[in-house]
Amino acid sequence: MNAAMQGLARRVWRGEGGVAGSLFGGLLLPIEWVWRFAVSLRNRRFDRTAPTAVQGLYVISVGNLAVGGTGKTPITSWLAKAVAKLGGRPAILHGGYGRDEPMLHERWTPDVPVFVDRDRVAGGRSAVEQGADVAVLDDGFQHRRMARDVDLVVLAAEDAFPGPLLPRGPYREPVASLDRADAIVISRRTATDEAAVAMADRVRALVPGTPVVACVHLEPAGLRPLVSPVPVNVGPSSTEAVGPPRLDQVMVLTAVGRPDTVLENVRRVVGGDVSLRAYADHHEFSRGDVRDARQRAGGRPIVVTEKDAVKLERFADELGTCYVIQQTLTWDWGEQDVCSLLKMPRLGR
Repeated sequence: MNAAMQGLARRVWRGEGGVAGSLFGGLLLPIEWVWRFAVSLRNRRFDRTAPTAVQGLYVISVGNLAVGGTGKTPITSWLAKAVAKLGGRPAILHGGYGRDEPMLHERWTPDVPVFVDRDRVAGGRSAVEQGADVAVLDDGFQHRRMARDVDLVVLAAEDAFPGPLLPRGPYREPVASLDRADAIVISRRTATDEAAVAMADRVRALVPGTPVVACVHLEPAGLRPLVSPVPVNVGPSSTEAVGPPRLDQVMVLTAVGRPDTVLENVRRVVGGDVSLRAYADHHEFSRGDVRDARQRAGGRPIVVTEKDAVKLERFADELGTCYVIQQTLTWDWGEQDVCSLLKMPRLGR
């Protein structure tokens, strides 16, 4: 799906399409029924089949119920660091769709090996061979073939909950699937704390068996110049905020699942007019894309996300004045409850 289609889908999902959007949503209803039926059949199959365990590996899965941009990548990074503090030897397992997220993990947690393999079980076995005893599975909720000890699901406070399934809405699975979760973490970027609390109340009402409900806030922390190479270990857990003076005009160049959220966060940081040039999530930028962006921006600075930056550093000179918006991950509530799930038995912790 290209950026224009992604943007249209997001507007329809948010109810911003007006009468045309409502009619379009109605046309998608039969396809949603087909999707719902297919998901039900798939889940029943996995419910009847024992998952594959990797001997010697404690598995913590981080996933989501909705598509794209819920914050699972920075939460995965935070969990890997938390496991290391508890005495574990963590590895991060990634499915390999797009190279941006694995590169981010290598940047944010340079001491934690990243294993990229669509076969998560094979990736887990490779991690054990390299000395890992804990795996943090990035985007693992729907990858049910691999056994896990902890299943953590991230919901975005900006999304309506509950909501329709694909393609009529953003959700991959129905709310009932959250019964598989050990913890539900609500992430918020532009949503208020009150909105997150309201979502937490809905979660507790609809999924009463979930032992842990927590909330994190992904806050824009400032801007840094896009350079190559960038310092390692600068990421969502960093408290360092660097940046230029407030800018009057900038252009956002991004290829993420929720460019509108990036746009809003950049506006909060720069304090000026912000335009947007968005590509589809995980888009691999070319030199032509970079030249187009610089032409569109004119003399204005360009701002990119950390996820975009790992792919754009090689074009730093051609982009000219370009900044990377950084973010910090802060727990609003529930941090200790989540940490209590990370007690690895064989470590005696």
